[in-house]
Amino acid sequence: MNKKKLNNEQNDTNNEKDIDENNDLNKKDLEKETEVETDLQNKLDLYSNQISELKDEKLRLLAEMDNIRKRADRERQDSFKYGCSDLAREILSTNDNLTRALENIPKDKKQNQSTANLIKGLEMVQKEFLSILEKFGIKKINSLNQKFDPNLHQAMLEVETEDVEQGVVVQEIQSGYKIYEKLLRPSMVGVSKKKQKPDQKDNK
Repeated sequence: MNKKKLNNEQNDTNNEKDIDENNDLNKKDLEKETEVETDLQNKLDLYSNQISELKDEKLRLLAEMDNIRKRADRERQDSFKYGCSDLAREILSTNDNLTRALENIPKDKKQNQSTANLIKGLEMVQKEFLSILEKFGIKKINSLNQKFDPNLHQAMLEVETEDVEQGVVVQEIQSGYKIYEKLLRPSMVGVSKKKQKPDQKDNK
């Protein structure tokens, strides 16, 4: 009986020992699993951040490429539209000379039939010339009787007048032109100025 009891106690002790060992093993396994899970989660977070950064970088690059493409398209269009600006200015100088020549022909000479025919021919050439310029977006600025605009006009002198309000273009010395929506050259103009009364002049 005592022997049996002893065996039972020994078995109980062994069982408890096995349970403790199993518990230790389970605890170690659990700790190991926890470490693995933590490590995996850290890596997952790292990769998620890297993926997010790559996505952001990709979006930035796509936006930059789109801006470059748009800028290149705009520059190409501007080059096509405004590429002839320098040439146009030079050609317009020739037109100015032709205009001045026509304006300075003496009246008595205009009465001559051959001279009149020549003048008419030159005026037709000038009209055709301006029509060709318009095909390239070059148009004359209508300045006379318009309010002075520093964006379009260059004031060369002031003209005293009682009939026109102050700040109106009353004289065009040289025509101005625009190429599409940009100023090619300003109109050189005379601008109205209210004529002073004698007593106002004396007060000065």
